[in-house]
Amino acid sequence: MTMYGYARVSSKDQNLNRQLDALSAVGVSEESVFVDYLSGRNFDRPGYRSLVERLQPGDVLVVKSIDRLGRNYDEILGQWRLLTKQRSIDIVVLDMPLLDTRSTSGHGVTGKLIADIVLELLSYVAHVERDNIRQRQAEGIAAARARGVKLGRPALAVPEEFDAVHRMWEDGSLNSRQAAESLGVSHTTFLKWVKQRPVDVTISHKSMRS
Repeated sequence: MTMYGYARVSSKDQNLNRQLDALSAVGVSEESVFVDYLSGRNFDRPGYRSLVERLQPGDVLVVKSIDRLGRNYDEILGQWRLLTKQRSIDIVVLDMPLLDTRSTSGHGVTGKLIADIVLELLSYVAHVERDNIRQRQAEGIAAARARGVKLGRPALAVPEEFDAVHRMWEDGSLNSRQAAESLGVSHTTFLKWVKQRPVDVTISHKSMRS
């Protein structure tokens, strides 16, 4: 049985010392610690992949906290089951003693069951919190619109040369796509600006097309 440690921060300017000290304190040797300087949104990380390749049945994987393993609880659950059920690896989360699947932890099979339940509960809480965040965002947007607040990107200002290009478009010198390109905007934006011109200009445009 070998104890391995895994430590992760999102970028190289962040400090790993707290995680490394915690792993060392429980007996994980320095050469058995795998490190990543990447986001925890998925498990496609070189350090973690190398760790999983090294793990053998009966080994123990130690992390300081569950969010060092990853950020996505659905993927954490998948990895947890892969390692503990299929690979017979024990996992220890130092900041959460209930997440300790070792039979030597004093809980035996009950400990593994408790760890699974706790992890499922954490996943549920994460899902609920994401749903709550989306609901709060939707409510905030609805409330802002009710107060007349305009959301989204500010409207693109009509450039000074628009009138000259607009006249060239009206007399047929340019089509709408050429006019848009000459102004450096999309075809849709150009047509939107045309519709926003004064009524008499629009009428003139229609009469010239008839």
